Amino acid sequence: MIKQIITVHHKKFATGLFWQPLGVGNTARNWAKKLSKNADKKYTLFTEYKSMVGMASARDGAYSGIGSAAAQIVNSLSDFISFLAVFNVGGHFYLVAVRNGIIIQDTLIETEDAARKLYTKLSVMPDWGLLIAPSNWGIPKSQEKTISDLIGFYSVAKLKSIGFIKAIVPAVLIAFLFILFGIYILSNPVENTSNKGANLNTDLANEYRRQIELKKQEILDKKLAEDAAIESFEYPYDKLPDVMERAQLCYKAIAFVMQPIAGWNQTFAKCDSEYVSATFSRDFGTLNDFYEIGGELMPGAIVQQTSENEIIVRVKLPLLQTHTSLEERDSTTVARDVATVFQEINTRADITNVTDTILNNGNTENLNITEISVSSKLMPTEFVYAFKDFSGVYMPSISWRANTKTWNYEVIIYTK
Repeated sequence: MIKQIITVHHKKFATGLFWQPLGVGNTARNWAKKLSKNADKKYTLFTEYKSMVGMASARDGAYSGIGSAAAQIVNSLSDFISFLAVFNVGGHFYLVAVRNGIIIQDTLIETEDAARKLYTKLSVMPDWGLLIAPSNWGIPKSQEKTISDLIGFYSVAKLKSIGFIKAIVPAVLIAFLFILFGIYILSNPVENTSNKGANLNTDLANEYRRQIELKKQEILDKKLAEDAAIESFEYPYDKLPDVMERAQLCYKAIAFVMQPIAGWNQTFAKCDSEYVSATFSRDFGTLNDFYEIGGELMPGAIVQQTSENEIIVRVKLPLLQTHTSLEERDSTTVARDVATVFQEINTRADITNVTDTILNNGNTENLNITEISVSSKLMPTEFVYAFKDFSGVYMPSISWRANTKTWNYEVIIYTK
């Protein structure tokens, strides 16, 4: 059996996780413990992602801190609640299948023949929103993608030990007892030996002293490493693009994919964190018309034919320069101030304060976020002026609906 580990962008990611929906009323760790007790396989690691728990085995090569490849791909293909994908990764084949937002397959397969058999078996299921496969397989309505296009440099779901507390306490206790024993021996070398009529073994005492110093240095080095890891940890607000540049990019990108094509109607366009996409519905045109004209107007675009009468076009966005930006006001004040801004322009805004929990070097930290959802006739470059007096602003989603000629904006503000 091959190890369920792949390398993308010179970074390792875990595959082969056993995914299950998170049980109601359970924490991810407790749910993983319950599932692992009843599983046929010995699972020692887990991760939580989008109300799912994924479990992995150290025997498959997984280890604490490694990211999940499936979670990365689901994150990149967030527009699709169901998709079936297979990638050639270093001579092996990595298959991921998601149905209604739940990962049902996540496995690295040794041979192309075995991968193709599993893919064919799954592909007969109806209503796949997206099919990805090597072009030489000849799968109808599928498209070819490289895994490096879908997996970024940063992990969105890292594995942790299921029995973290049980694993660390004995080691710490043994080290502590060893230090106490060494200190006792060095503090009382003459008394401990003279009562028994034995001579003090100077070499042994020196060895104990050396080991204690090494242990103390090891503990100090570990503490310094942990402190450095905490200091170097990147929070989401450490890498935010300028909000005006983001608005301009999405506006231009949506204009690029919403090209007029004879016989096809533009219905919807969306700019997310990585891609811009547009949906076209057929009027009197043909598929050949679309591919011929669209190929000239939108070179390099990825075309997904969802049916004979609907086509989605996707284009990867260029990267913007980022900087650290955090709003100094608290969430309650920010929510009130944002509401005031939109009241002044007589526009309805849905505003919610939420707390996002992240893992930082084994510790959990809370991020305070104000979420804003707005439908508006204002173009992105006009709408963004509503946030000129705020910091920590990011627009994860900007969309345009043709039938209502309305823009929909999703905005988040990271607050103190």
